[in-house]
Amino acid sequence: MKNFKMNYDQILYSLSKSKFRSSFHLKQKDTEYINNKGLTKIKEHAYDFIKKRLAPAIIENDGKQTPMRGHPVFIAQHATATCCRGCLEKWHKITPGKELSQKEIDYIVELIMAWIDKEYKRI
Repeated sequence: MKNFKMNYDQILYSLSKSKFRSSFHLKQKDTEYINNKGLTKIKEHAYDFIKKRLAPAIIENDGKQTPMRGHPVFIAQHATATCCRGCLEKWHKITPGKELSQKEIDYIVELIMAWIDKEYKRI
């Protein structure tokens, strides 16, 4: 896994060079949801989604567990390559087949929130 102290802006910049990753953006509906719930609640949702859908060692539907729309965190997961264990391995060097540590979960959520914050300010 990459160094956790790495600057999130640098990671987001690297991801923005991918045509696929850079195609994801928050839509008006997503920003309204953030306005209604607040970023603290969105971060709680991110922790919940990551712990349930990404943290287990074995994920039955890995590669298909993150919807492409429906919640700002889902959009952010695709934009940040934190949507499945394959992407986590490819982009973030997080080994599949083992339960994520709390440090890895925190890293993923902070990256998701950095993307959401950046995207939210863009609108």
